Amino acid sequence: MIQHSIKILLIFFCVGIHQLMGAQHQELYSKEYFVHQSDTLKYRMLLPEAFNESKQYPIVLFLHGAGERGNNNKSQLVHGSKIFTETVNRGAFPAIVIFPQCPKNSYWANAIVDRSSSPIKLEFPLNIEPTKPLDLVVKLMEEMVAKPYVDQQRVYVGGLSMGGMGTFEIVYRKPDFFAAAFSICGAGNPDATTKYAKTTPFWVFHGAKDDVVNPQSSVEMVEGILKNGGTPSFSLYANDNHNSWDSAFAEPQLLPWLFSNKKIKK
Repeated sequence: MIQHSIKILLIFFCVGIHQLMGAQHQELYSKEYFVHQSDTLKYRMLLPEAFNESKQYPIVLFLHGAGERGNNNKSQLVHGSKIFTETVNRGAFPAIVIFPQCPKNSYWANAIVDRSSSPIKLEFPLNIEPTKPLDLVVKLMEEMVAKPYVDQQRVYVGGLSMGGMGTFEIVYRKPDFFAAAFSICGAGNPDATTKYAKTTPFWVFHGAKDDVVNPQSSVEMVEGILKNGGTPSFSLYANDNHNSWDSAFAEPQLLPWLFSNKKIKK
């Protein structure tokens, strides 16, 4: 009985230590707030090791999925934040990384969402104002990129699920702003690709078994980019469901590809 109790305590202890270590990297991201008029955008920021304002660094914007929405300025770090804090990556790719958080009642992209079927049905109307969270993100990034220590030729964006949709949308709204972008299990309006197909290199990821966001959505976005003169990379994982971000983040070439891109000067 005593041995059984000790065994249970050890299990809980090990689980607790594992969870603590798993979240420890998140503490490297400072808690920040961007205020514009009466609106506030919460975000987390990672600076390069030995950050020096006299140097210039690339900057990465990452947009989280719907499950990480809220106001705790923490949940947005659940997926994707660890890849940027890994020792090898931090040493090889010193960068400023921004993780904003979208409120529960909103989205990054202007999306008409029909959840009556699986996968969900999505429409993305064009030529309308951005959502308030995305508008705040744009204003934040414009302010950040104006800093003397940010390399304006190496501004990147990526996201997963709702954030993948937001990635397509923010590049549509700022087609000359980003040097490269990646979307994981996202969706968008293929007609919008006329704005950025030739100016923004894309790597698109999706799981072939995704029963939340139809993988056909990514196929259509890739087709749109190709149709309009772009040359996107596309990874479709045969056995992945909606969590294709696990496979995407495990791609050894993701960060080398991302940081190798520089903005095309006109």
